[in-house]
Order: sequence, then C-alpha cells, then structure tokens
Amino acid sequence: MSITTHVLDTSAGKPAAGVRVVLERGGKSSEWQVVGHGVTSADGRVETLTPEGAGLDGGLYRLGFDTRRYFEEKGVQTFFPSVIITFQVESSGKSKSDHYHVPLLLSPFGYTTYRGS
Repeated sequence: MSITTHVLDTSAGKPAAGVRVVLERGGKSSEWQVVGHGVTSADGRVETLTPEGAGLDGGLYRLGFDTRRYFEEKGVQTFFPSVIITFQVESSGKSKSDHYHVPLLLSPFGYTTYRGS
C-alpha cells in the first residue's frame, strides 16, 4: 500500500515545487505518528512519502502541507499557512498493493482535494 500526493498551484497554473509535506498516521490515542515526509519536485509530486518496501495498515492518515513557506518564497500572501488533509485508508485484506493518491489544488485563498488514481 502506498500514499502519494501532487500539488498544483492553480493561481499560477503550474505544479507547486518545493512544498514540504508530512504524512502521519493516527494512533489509538489522539497522537499522530510521522510515517514519512518529503518536498514536492519540479512536477509538484512527492513519490516517497512511505518508506520503500514498508507496508501500511488501514487507518486514519493525514497529509500536512507547509503552504506558508511555499507562498512566502513567491512573495505571495496566503490565508492558509498550512493545509491538513485527513483521510481513511481501508484495509481490504485482499492486497497490500492498494494505492492512495491525494492531490492538492492550491491557491493563496482556497484549496481543494480529492482521491486520485
């Protein structure tokens, strides 16, 4: 099972390169554990959020995007200094090869997301 993301800067009409991303998994308590992290490439993608060969269990996950730093480096004021996307990963039991792609469409004053393929 893997989790990837892709950030598109809709205000610029291009991929958002250099966005710091953290993947966390929710535990039985209210604490979150870091699973992986990365920085978006020139294509706006992070392909290495989960350690190679490591299996992921079903459960609650979240992606945290450092949008403040991204927009500051561009000299653009933003309303959202970070974006946190929380989502449920289902453990189907059929295969550990399930793929979860969670894109972020970003602008200084709004964002949207969806489950991609």
